[in-house]
Amino acid sequence: MSVSTRDVTQSGVISTASLYMRHVYQWMTAGLALTTVVAFGVASSPELQTALLGNTIIMILLIVAQFGLVIALSAAVHKMSAGTATGLFMLYSALTGATLSSIFVVYPIGSIANAFLVTTGTFLAMSIYGTVTKRDLTGMGNFMMMGLIGIIIAMLVNIFLQSSMMDFIISCLGVIIFTGLTAYDTQKLRQFGEGMPEGDSVAVRRGAILGALTLYLDFINLFLMMLRLFGGSRD
Repeated sequence: MSVSTRDVTQSGVISTASLYMRHVYQWMTAGLALTTVVAFGVASSPELQTALLGNTIIMILLIVAQFGLVIALSAAVHKMSAGTATGLFMLYSALTGATLSSIFVVYPIGSIANAFLVTTGTFLAMSIYGTVTKRDLTGMGNFMMMGLIGIIIAMLVNIFLQSSMMDFIISCLGVIIFTGLTAYDTQKLRQFGEGMPEGDSVAVRRGAILGALTLYLDFINLFLMMLRLFGGSRD
């Protein structure tokens, strides 16, 4: 009898985790779709390009707003209503699309499409690995986070140095780091989903939005690193 109960409990855990991850990927996909639509829309409109990309103050405000939304969602999502959390995530996705519209000016559309396809394949492979592996990826995740801090510092330094070699190294390391973080974050989110309370739709939505934001950031940053590495500018 005890074995049967344990099996039922384990089955329930798997079901809850799978349902949670499904919501995570659904919202992540919705965010990426909105980002793509907004980016393409801005890039297709000379007026919007001039208003956004040609105005340094507006671009700075957009970037500050993005950072603010990430911090707000990460720190206070558990205090928000499900609707508020969802709305802020979609707003962040739209703002990211507006700032990312510049890639259509810098890179050929073919390079953008190729980088997106490679990123999608890499992301899916690492998400699957993070889901099925029995290995604890915590150590790798911590190492990747330290590496992320390192490349952020290197990118800031290279703003002044303008070194093409350093830019290449940063891009290579960025691809490795965000590939590893994708696997680590997927495993971490699935473990989080296993402890998700059943029947609490608000908690599930909040957790799914936070998880979607985490994987969304991994995908976007991996895509940008791939584009920097293999894109080739219009020049």
